[in-house]
Amino acid sequence: MTAAVKRDAYTPESLLSVAVGVFNERGYDGTSMEHLARAAGISKSSIYHHVSSKEELLRRAVSRALDGLFGVLDEEGARAGTATERLEYVVRGTVALLVAELPYVTLLLRVRGNTDAERWAMERRRDFDHRLADLVQAAVTEGGLRADLSPRLATRLLYGMINSIVEWYRPADDGDADARERERERAKDLADAVLHLAFDGLRPR
Repeated sequence: MTAAVKRDAYTPESLLSVAVGVFNERGYDGTSMEHLARAAGISKSSIYHHVSSKEELLRRAVSRALDGLFGVLDEEGARAGTATERLEYVVRGTVALLVAELPYVTLLLRVRGNTDAERWAMERRRDFDHRLADLVQAAVTEGGLRADLSPRLATRLLYGMINSIVEWYRPADDGDADARERERERAKDLADAVLHLAFDGLRPR
């Protein structure tokens, strides 16, 4: 069970972190405000000081993941160079974001469209997927990727592999700066593996 946050350490950010953990553990539909209050170690009325509902917590959580994904697309490395270079940059950035924000991305990938917040998140995910497919198409057009695969299919296969990371990746325990640096190195090695596996099969033969 998600560890409770001490009352004197309670903040909106710590509440969001606890909520994401509970949503991932119990499922969003299976989580009540009582569950959240118990996990956070606070009363339900304290939660309502900061959010109006558990759906607001969900929207904040998936927004954090989505803003990170779209942020990768807006970085200089995703906008400069050949389409293939930009795609490789985006893949690396996506893997790094997934590792850094693992609980939030996990929650994003599990939404099913049962609420307004979930439908909004799924629409933004589709927009992200479309932009990636356009980038794959550009890489195909310039000759950087093989042309006998549908760009949409190639995008789905590539990001299917990346998204599956949330099911098995386990970060090291939080700790000092050295631990965080080791985690960044793990993310880099993971991105290298994804690029080798995916792009070896996607490059023209």
